[in-house]
Amino acid sequence: MQNSIVTTLTSITSTIHTSKTNHPSTGGCMSNVTIQGELETILKSMKRQQLKSGPASAQLRKDRLQRCLKLIRENHKALAKAMSEDFGHRSLYQSNVADMVTTSKMLQHAIDHLDSWMQAEETTAHDPQMHTEIQFQPLGVIGVISPWNFPINLAFGPLAGIFAAGNTALLKPSELTPKTSELLAELVARYFGPEELTVVLGDADVGQAFSGLPFDHLVFTGSTAVGKHVMRAAAENLVPVTLELGGKSPVMVAKAADLSKAVERTLTIKSFNAGQICLSPDYVLLPEAQTQAFKEQARDFMARTFPSIQDNADYTAIINERHYQRLVNLLEDARQKGAEIVKLAPQDEPAYDAKSRKIAPHLVIGVNDDMAIMQEEIFGPLLPIRLYQEESDAIDYINQHPRPLAAYYFNEDTAAQQEFAQQTTSGALVVNDVMTHVSIDELPFGGVGPSGMGAYHGIHGFRQFSHAKAVVIQSEEGASNLRLRAPYGDKQAAVEAFFNS
Repeated sequence: MQNSIVTTLTSITSTIHTSKTNHPSTGGCMSNVTIQGELETILKSMKRQQLKSGPASAQLRKDRLQRCLKLIRENHKALAKAMSEDFGHRSLYQSNVADMVTTSKMLQHAIDHLDSWMQAEETTAHDPQMHTEIQFQPLGVIGVISPWNFPINLAFGPLAGIFAAGNTALLKPSELTPKTSELLAELVARYFGPEELTVVLGDADVGQAFSGLPFDHLVFTGSTAVGKHVMRAAAENLVPVTLELGGKSPVMVAKAADLSKAVERTLTIKSFNAGQICLSPDYVLLPEAQTQAFKEQARDFMARTFPSIQDNADYTAIINERHYQRLVNLLEDARQKGAEIVKLAPQDEPAYDAKSRKIAPHLVIGVNDDMAIMQEEIFGPLLPIRLYQEESDAIDYINQHPRPLAAYYFNEDTAAQQEFAQQTTSGALVVNDVMTHVSIDELPFGGVGPSGMGAYHGIHGFRQFSHAKAVVIQSEEGASNLRLRAPYGDKQAAVEAFFNS
């Protein structure tokens, strides 16, 4: 493998490592201008190299995808260990399934379908002797800002489409998972040349500078608030963006729904990764008459799936102290404003523990919009329950709020399913389940409005990170050219005939 560059930039030091030479850090405080300059140098080098190398062949694209696969498969244990250390504790199974297995399948899907994706799309021309088609060209160098909650999936998921489309990439992983990000930087340097994929490590200042680089496209996964700053910075260079921003994804339980199914499938995802998922159900719209039954079934389900929380290796901790305290504060705010708090931990265990940073799942029943828990994305194992009398009121509530990344609807009636689909707008809709769509590579993954823009996964990622170039090969006669050539006297009659037809 050729020499690889791992760039580490923080507000204090700047160090560039290569496989042969270590450059000493620059002492003192780095200004944002210095950080920006370092990053621009790296990006310019990558762009020059890409132009020099020319369009990536199908063989090279598949090779890069295969190396992504190899990196994950050969290092999945070390990556899972690093993630668990970053979280304080993270379920090994959850890391393997969500970050390693699902991502590997995404990469393999791109390898398997790349040849057909790369084919030009022929279109019908108005002149049968004219040839028209759409060619899919690489955009160039793509920036990726990935988050902490699924640090491998949300880095290599976009890379599947980026590499398939023939691009190269500069990756900025989250500073909230430092061990994982540092290991990822080391591994990328081992499996890729610096002209293909480079990892930048650093804090929020580095992220801000990264967002302002003149990429050919920028992918950001994170909060809506930060997404606005990213989009604003990208606009300075007219960089197109793909934003995956989450939001408050609702679960609507219809009156005729199978309540047991709704409870079990919703809580399965709400407890997965301790609810630290952009697609996690953020609140439930529940018929008021089913409140007690929902509570009883939730207690029973959690007792069966997590008989313990604090010492259970299957249950993941909250990422850091700040997020832990934020979630505790959300519970207390809801309690003080009249919500019923239902702890779903075993009776002999605390609701939460600051030392382990494990918070048991909670139902927060009878919420309203004055509560902080209904004003922000929760990103934790707290499940607000908003009660309704009429189903139309529940649908109105969804439509009166920002469009979510996903909506989840429980009802066995197919006509009602279609009506809900038509009446609501969300990045995705899943009926009688939660989050299923994210692992289906044939479906686009993305938000709408405040929950994001653009979509990737499968062919949708390939096309998101490609330029669809219109190509016309004129016919020998050149009829479309001739009709624009003066004099126009005889041609005007044809125009009048068009308007009179």
